[in-house]
Formats: sequence, structure tokens, C-alpha cells
Amino acid sequence: MVKMIKVRPVLGFLVILSILCIGLAAAYTPVDNYLISCGSSVDTPVGRRLFVADNSGTVVLTSPETTAVKASPSAVSGLGDTDAAMYQSARVFTAPSSYSFRIRDPGRHFVRLHFFPFVYRGYDLATASFKVSTQDAVLIDGFSPAARANASTAPACEEFLLDVARDTLVVTFVPLAGRLAFVNAVEVVSVPDNLVGGADSSQSIGQQLNPAVMPLQTVYRVNVGGPAVGADSDTLWREWTIDQPFLIATVTTAETKMVAYNGTLNYLPGQATPDDAPAIVYATGRELIMNDSFDGMKQMAWQFDVDRSASYLIRFHFCDIVSKAPGVLRMNAYVDSSSSSAITDLDLSAIGNGVLAFPYYRDYVLVTSSTSGKLAVYIGPSSKKITTPAAILNGLEIMRILASAGSVVVVEPAATETKKKNLAVVLGSVCGAFAFVSIAAALVILLRKKEEKEELRTPSTNQPSTAWMPLLGRISFRSATPSATGSMSPSFTVDANTPGGATPASTAASSSRSYRFPFAALQDATRNFDEALVIGEGGFGKVYAAVLQDGTKVAVKRANPESRQGAREFRTEIEMLSGLRHRHLVSLIGYCDEQEEMILLYEYVEHGSLRSRLYGGGAAAQELSWAQRLEACAGAARGLLYLHTAAAKPVIHRDVKSSNILLDAGLTAKVADFGLSKAGPDIDETHVSTAVKGSFGYVDPDYVRTRKLTAKSDVYSFGVVLLEALCARPVVDPRLPKPMVNLVEWGLHWQGRDELEKIVDRRIAGTVRSAALRKYGETAARCLADRAADRPSMEDVVWNLQFVARLQEVDGLDVSDVSSLNMVHQLTPPSHARQRSAGGSVTGGGDEEEGSSVLDDDYTDASMRGIFWQMVNVRGR
Repeated sequence: MVKMIKVRPVLGFLVILSILCIGLAAAYTPVDNYLISCGSSVDTPVGRRLFVADNSGTVVLTSPETTAVKASPSAVSGLGDTDAAMYQSARVFTAPSSYSFRIRDPGRHFVRLHFFPFVYRGYDLATASFKVSTQDAVLIDGFSPAARANASTAPACEEFLLDVARDTLVVTFVPLAGRLAFVNAVEVVSVPDNLVGGADSSQSIGQQLNPAVMPLQTVYRVNVGGPAVGADSDTLWREWTIDQPFLIATVTTAETKMVAYNGTLNYLPGQATPDDAPAIVYATGRELIMNDSFDGMKQMAWQFDVDRSASYLIRFHFCDIVSKAPGVLRMNAYVDSSSSSAITDLDLSAIGNGVLAFPYYRDYVLVTSSTSGKLAVYIGPSSKKITTPAAILNGLEIMRILASAGSVVVVEPAATETKKKNLAVVLGSVCGAFAFVSIAAALVILLRKKEEKEELRTPSTNQPSTAWMPLLGRISFRSATPSATGSMSPSFTVDANTPGGATPASTAASSSRSYRFPFAALQDATRNFDEALVIGEGGFGKVYAAVLQDGTKVAVKRANPESRQGAREFRTEIEMLSGLRHRHLVSLIGYCDEQEEMILLYEYVEHGSLRSRLYGGGAAAQELSWAQRLEACAGAARGLLYLHTAAAKPVIHRDVKSSNILLDAGLTAKVADFGLSKAGPDIDETHVSTAVKGSFGYVDPDYVRTRKLTAKSDVYSFGVVLLEALCARPVVDPRLPKPMVNLVEWGLHWQGRDELEKIVDRRIAGTVRSAALRKYGETAARCLADRAADRPSMEDVVWNLQFVARLQEVDGLDVSDVSSLNMVHQLTPPSHARQRSAGGSVTGGGDEEEGSSVLDDDYTDASMRGIFWQMVNVRGR
């Protein structure tokens, strides 16, 4: 039974507090702050904000198939002054159209879409059906006002929190099934970088679900025990509802009361800020009542309607405004069932070092919600200590994690006629200069082509003569063209003069090999993409084992239309691998972009991923010995070293993990999946500023904090792989006891105690020599340093792993033995090891010579300068 106590005095105080909070709600000033009144010809005040007309030039709108419509006064009369102003006009789309926003502050942004259907002449907005997407994610798939309850009387606001890494955000509206699309208002507003992933963030996160880098959709935002909070009273213009509609009576008939605080909140460094939730959220709450019959099993409970089997980020807002002394209030929180613990034995005063009334939040990720479509949240006392007060909750946010991007549609806006005219004037004024530059450029191109032809006739003895190397700099990208459905079809072409390039139709029968494979050939090779041939599946799509017509066995990776990855990763993969060649990198054989398909062909790697061999289940997971694991890690490190050093700019992989390290027939490690790779900084720069990308558990924390990407980010991820290889367990495993959930924290704990042997995979524990383990653990710990500057380079990592292998092989050798350059010769592998072939690599032609590249040699990756440094500083490492 839910019981309200002292409601009137509390609500009176809340009204006063709410008014005071309005004056505090302007602390954060967003760099990007687009407030668009769609379909309006004049700017529209909404509360304390001003929404500008969408034809004012603030944003770019695709205009051929759009119409501005306006509601009659009677249609919006029941909405109130604020809502009536926002929803009195709309923009209607009868074909795929978009708004384009210039992004000056890359990072997290709120995108809010406002909808209110009304009838305007021949347009009935209630019959609309459409989808909305950005370049990277589908925000709404199949929005239909007619399917919503109270569609004709209640406006809808769909809010998303996106990590925008581009300089332009395109929001595209696509009508479905011959119907129309519409929108009344659009907000694109930047938010503080630590809004997600900051403060005391999640401790129970499902594997591979990282809310800090994934699109989120707000489903519920509740001020528990307090009044509704409007956008004007929130620094980030969010709206908070009351919690009464969601309260449920539990089987123990718990009683609750609303509480309020009239003192000053104690904001602590590193904890919640006024940007995380308004002060009124933390100054109000709902408390679990203690009475004579209280047996410690009662809990407060709320229930919400959600999508079945979806993933959710749940944020609990706490502020101890009821305790008289520290150390009394201790709570548990449960999600989905009263036995599924999300937070255990929470003692707020211990977190605040004895301080009370300080704002605090805790995140929890629900990997899969109930198939019933109901999500319940419970708050109760800790089973360890039941006292008064028993439990409190101040606020609750539930955000759906958009783990799958769906079929993204992007309509790039065309320039307006005015801009075209202005451009013509500018071009006319510089016509003479342009003509001069064009002639000069033509001469340079002719000379360059002549030089390139000479180079092709006489290959350099200093460069590897591989089939893919001539593609470097010659792969070109045609503009994406919209299909009949409005989707964009990226196309790629290769210079016809390039060996293996696409050939003209007249020479289609030529024997010249083509790296652009026809879709029909791949259908034949995969038996029309038979599910029985699937050998793996990732964020991009499924991977099939296939055999080409010439008998070559290949791996075919086909993009899934529902995937979060798409044309950008497809292009990146081709660009990166077409210019890179190393025995420890997976070789790209070709691609296909016909019929809106995005397909990549790689050499077939027989033994799958390192992850599957370590703990993928079955007998295969038992086959890797300690020596084989060491060799696999060292090989992957050499591949990464090649990426970091082979070109003028380092190539940063950004997604180093055990599932992206493959093992061929000879168990040679090969780094794969370059869809997230990025060119590193120039020689005179220290980093590249970019949005955070990667896989949860492997992402460099320094990169997450600063958004500064360097090669040291790969080093951190590789350090995680080193612990995986040693312990043979997932990076994050919520099924384990709390201290063991996070492999990095667990491994560094035992490494710090010099007892790493206690967590070694029992299948190899008896074969690992103590000296090798000490050096291995030290190497992993240095890779996992919190600050990028404290980590070794990949060159040092390669050397260390070679040294670990030597310590493992030579009986009695210890770190202390390496005290002079006399060891250099002993540590250098024999020549036959340096010259061995790739072993089991299938490239489709079999005609390239492994080892032809200077950097293809396993043991020339580490320079003598690096080795010398290691020798004289080995004790300090």
C-alpha cells in the first residue's frame, strides 16, 4: 500500500523550491544550441527559450518535397501557452528529407524531436508513418501518431543522447508506405562530456554494452517524491515527471512517504552536479516507512512499460536528506525482479566521507529486459543492516540503449538557390586565377602519371611487390546516390590502370584480376549466403566461409542493414587494408558494392579468433598452450607496431580485442577488423581529437576522459588482451563475484601484490615459469597505466614479449641476468625463425612473397635503439 504523509506542507515547500531552482538552471552554456520551430516563418518564444524559424538559415533544410503547415487555434487550445507555442506549426515531408546542423563541439548532444498531429487542409498528420535517422543510427523506426494513446490530445517529445563525432549532423525523415512524415520542433544541444560515464558510474554492465559511446533514447525521467520539473528549471532543458503513476504495491504492502529538504545541498568533487539533475530532484524524495510490523523484506517499487528484450541504462539519483547521522542509511536496489540486485549495501555517507545531503547517482545497465514488456525497480534496506531510515530514492532515469542502428538513411541537404547564386558570383570573380591553377595542375598530373607508369614498369627494390600496394592512393569514392527508397548506396571504384582494378565492359572477359567482385560471384561462393557457412558475426555483419571459382578459400563479411556500422566502416576498412601489408595483419582480397551491398573479402584464417580459442567453449578452447599464447600476443603486437610505424602518420586501430586477433593454420596471429581505425596525429602533433569509439572493457580510460586519441590507446587495449590470454576469461563478467567482475581491476590487484600466479588459467598454470610471469605481468600493468603518457610504446611491448618468451624458454634465466649488451645476441631469434613464411595465409592469389616488406620481418619491428634502451633500463621496467 502506498501511503502519502504530510502532502500539503511538503508540496507547498516544493513550489517555493521549484521557483528558486529556476534561477539556478542556467549554469551550463552549450556550444551547439539549435532550437528550431519547424514550419514556422517567425521565431517562436517557448518558455525562456527562443525557437527560430527553420527557413532562417540557422540550419539547412532539404526543400523540394516539404510543406509548412499551421494548426488552427482550436487544435492547440488545450495544450497550455508553452506547448501551444511549440506545436502550432509543423514541417511535412512527402519524400525523404533532412535538417542539417553544423557541429562546433563534437561529443554528446541531446537531440529532441517534438510531434503533435493536427489537420491542415489536405494533410492529416495523425495518419503519418515514418522513420528518423542520423548518419550513424536510426532514432525512430515506424513512428505513427495513430498508434499512440491520446495521439490527438497529447504532444510527444522523443529525446536522444548521441555521441556526435562529425562536423555536421544530418537528421533525416523518411515517410513509410506512401504516407507522410512531420515534425513540429527540433532541438540539437551539446551537453557536458561526463554526462554519461562520469561520477560514480555503472558497476554492473553487460559485456560489449558501453553507454558512454552508444546512442541512448530517454524513455522515463522521474522526480521521485517531488513535483514535475519543466525544461526551464533544468540546466539541460530536460523534463521530469512525478512518480505516483508508476508506484506499485509490493507483495509486502510497503508504505512510503514524500520527503523534502530545506537545507543546502552539499555538492562534492567527482560526484553529481546540477547538470546531472536539478537541485529540486535531490532535495525531494520518497522514503520507505519503518513501522512495528517491518520485517526487513518490504521494498518501494515502481513499474514501467518498456520494449521487450531491449537493453536499458538505468540511473538512480540518491541524496540522503533523511538521516540525522552518517552510517545509518544503507540500501539495496533491484531491477526487473526483487531478487536481481543492481546495487548492494549502498552507504551514501561512506562515499561522502561522513557528509550527508550530497547529490549522487549510480548507473546500472540492464542487458535484456523482460519479454513481458514490464520493467520493475525496487528500493529496500540492506539485508546486512536494517535501521531507520530504511531507504530513499530521489530520482530515476531510464534510457534505452540503441544497440542496433537499423537501416540508416541519410539525405544530404542540397544548397539553396541563394547560396548557388552567391557561389557563382565568387567563382566568376576568380575565374582567371582558377584557369591558371587548372592548367598548372593538369601539367603536374601528367608528369606524375608519367612517373607512376615508369614506377610500375620498374618496381622498386625497397617496396614489397604485392597486389594491393598499387591501390594505395588510387582508390576513389563516388558520391552516394539515393535509391528508390531514399537510402544511400555508397560506391567504390578502382583505377582501371591499377592491377586488379575494375575493367571496362569491353574487357570484361579479360584475364586481368579484379578486386571489385561481382555480387553474383559471391552469391555462388557462399551458396546464396547459406547460414550453415556462417563462421562469425560482429557489429558490421555476418562472416561466411566461401570458396571462389578458382578454389581459393576466403572469408566473406557482409554488412547487416540493421547494423550500427555501415558505409563509413566499409570505406575505412578498404582504405586502410589496401595500403597495408604484414604477415600479422589479415589480408584484404576484395570487396563488392553492388545492389546496395557492402561486402569485404579476406584471407581465410582457419582457427578463428584468439578469444574463441581461449574461452569460447568446447574442446578448441583447451588447445592453446602458454607458449602458443605468448607467440599469438607477440604476433599481434608486431602487427600493431607495423600499423603505428609503417606510414608517415600512425594508424590507430581503436578496436583491439581478443575477438579481433585471428589465428591461422600455424597459429600465427593476425590483427583484423579495421572499421574503426583512424589516422593518427602528424609528426608535430601529440594526438587526434575525436569522439570515443571502441568496445566496452577495452577502451582507454584516458581517451574516454580527454577524447585525445593516440597510439597509446591501442597499447591500453592490448594490455587487456594480455590479461585475457593469461586468465582465459571475459573482460567483464557480471556473473562473477563483485571483485572479479572487471578483469583489468582484478588483474592489476593481484599484479600489485606480486601474486599474479593466483589468477593464471589453471590449464597452463603448471607450465608458466615465475620469471616469465613476472615480466609478462609487469608488461601488462604498464600497458594498462591510467595515463597514456605512462604506457610503453608498442615497440617496447614487442621487445618485452620477446624477452618473456626467452625467459620462458631458457632454464634459470631471470630478469636480473640482463645487465649488459652481451645478451643481445642470445635474445635475437635464430635466422630460420626470422625468415619463416606466413604459414596458412590465403590471399586469393598465392603469388606474393612473404617477407618482401622490410616491416614484414617478425623481428625487425623493434629497433636496436629500443633494444639497447631496454637492456640498460631493464630493472626499472
